[in-house]
Amino acid sequence: MSHAPMTINNLSQQSPFTTKDGSTIRSILDRTNAPVANQSLAEATIPVGKATERHYHKLSEEFYFILEGTGTMEINGEERPVTPGDAILIPPGAWHQITASQTLRFLCCCAPPYSHEDTCFE
Repeated sequence: MSHAPMTINNLSQQSPFTTKDGSTIRSILDRTNAPVANQSLAEATIPVGKATERHYHKLSEEFYFILEGTGTMEINGEERPVTPGDAILIPPGAWHQITASQTLRFLCCCAPPYSHEDTCFE
């Protein structure tokens, strides 16, 4: 049983930054702001008409959960529209890109936690 102190981070207190793939991220819980061991949680925003740079993660399994906006998700060449309420599984090693037709805001969970070193481009 863990006796670590409780960790609660509020989204509004997290500073935004741009990841290697071009999305604007606010880390909610990750190794930089909490005693995280096995996963990370962030909010991502992509402006209308923009997309992340196509990439994959060697180790991380990733979930996207769409909160606002609409767009197109591409994984390994297959494209599908995405809307609020959609949860997307991105397996490790899968090439992926998300494009916003309306400004997208979504949660992104990575296990193991997100790291720049685990993000690979063509």
